[in-house]
Amino acid sequence: MERSEDTATARRGLEHDTDVLVRQVDSHLATLRLAPGRHDVALAELVAEALRALLVGTAGASAADRARVRAAVHYFVLRRDSRRDRRPTRALTEDLRVVNRVARELGRDDLVVTYGDLLPEPA
Repeated sequence: MERSEDTATARRGLEHDTDVLVRQVDSHLATLRLAPGRHDVALAELVAEALRALLVGTAGASAADRARVRAAVHYFVLRRDSRRDRRPTRALTEDLRVVNRVARELGRDDLVVTYGDLLPEPA
C-alpha cells in the first residue's frame, strides 16, 4: 500500500509542476498582450499554445523529456526585457525556434508551429 501512496504523491507533484509552468506561460502571455505593438502577440499565443500542449503531453514522461519542456518554458518566460537588464530583447522568433526544436525532439511534429512566412527548420 505504501507504493501506491508514493505513486499518487509523485503524480500530484508532477501535476503541480505542470500547473505552475502553465501559469508561468499564461502570465507571460498576458504581459505580452499588455504591450501590443512591441511584440507579435499572435506569434506569442501560438508559442504559448504549443508549450501548454507539450507540458500536458509530457506530464507523465521521463524526467529528461520534462526537463526539455521546462527549459523551453523558461526560455519563453524569462525574456530579457526588464529595465535593469541591458541586453537586447530576444525576438519571439527565437522562442519559436526553441519550442519547435523541443517538439521535434519529443516526436511531437504535430506541435511544430509555422507562422506566416516563417517556415520551421528542417527536421
